[in-house]
Amino acid sequence: MFKFKRDSFFPIKKKFLLSEILNLINLSIIKKEISSNFEIEDISSLQYLRNNSLLFTNKTLKNSIFESKNICVITDTDENLSLGHKDVILVNQLSDVYNLILNSIYFHDDNKNFPDNFDLINGSYISKFSEIHESTTIGINSVICRGVKVGRNCIIKNNVVIKNSIIGSDVIVCDNTSIGTSGFGFDFKKRGAKYLSPQIGIVVIEDNCHIGASCTIDRGKIDLTYISCNSMIDNLVHIAHNVFLGKNTCIAAQTGISGSVKIGDNVTIGGQAGLAGHIDIGDNVIIAAKSGVTKNIKDNSTVAGFPAIDINLWKKKIIREKKNGYKQNTRDLTS
Repeated sequence: MFKFKRDSFFPIKKKFLLSEILNLINLSIIKKEISSNFEIEDISSLQYLRNNSLLFTNKTLKNSIFESKNICVITDTDENLSLGHKDVILVNQLSDVYNLILNSIYFHDDNKNFPDNFDLINGSYISKFSEIHESTTIGINSVICRGVKVGRNCIIKNNVVIKNSIIGSDVIVCDNTSIGTSGFGFDFKKRGAKYLSPQIGIVVIEDNCHIGASCTIDRGKIDLTYISCNSMIDNLVHIAHNVFLGKNTCIAAQTGISGSVKIGDNVTIGGQAGLAGHIDIGDNVIIAAKSGVTKNIKDNSTVAGFPAIDINLWKKKIIREKKNGYKQNTRDLTS
């Protein structure tokens, strides 16, 4: 896991001891087993456990994952109380508790008064808290926000917004693209802007990547959205939070990739494809244009259609339908 210093991007409002967290969420606690009182230094995910942190989960855990770290589990799953882990809090409304705690600990840009300070340089606003290598060029009317790091020989074109991101060397970001934006995290039972789940991860873009015009790349919820080296992303592509792109990925225009998709190396995705969330795409995969991918795809596959299937099967299906006549349902769908 790529390590980053969270408070470089999301400044700390207030440092909490675990006992203070208990007081903060007291009305939501069903039961607790607490034997520590460490200071909260970070937030963990199941993929990356951080010392002196909180871990929010609705999954049943294995005790062995915690090793010797100070981690307090906040959960709505009863089974986690029997882990034998020293610090577990059972709550109702886990998403509300997550929002309350993170909004209390961190500043982030979906809340008011996010602290940043900009210099106007050659027509663009550059945060005093960012690091831009002197060999990188930035067009006009762009905004580079707090914590952003950009490496050598990059080209950032006009009207680009970059926040919560670490960008390598020899990267091109084309006009009107936004990187490090808020992921689409919310509770389906409580919709609306004031119930958004804080997104406190970042975007990492490795060396020699091309990001086209009018793309959006959301930051991770807790960890990363990751674009590996030599990736080519066309115009009007959306990459949601927690997505991982392997090296040498090529994505054509108007593709949408949902959250927590993992894409292997040397993958090619045709234009206007759509990928559902929480699926894995293997290495050396080709996804035809306009495909709708809803399930995992194995290495070395070529798929097409909706739902996406092996392209040879898809072609046979199309030929069969043309030969036999496509029986369209003529029922009035508006009745």
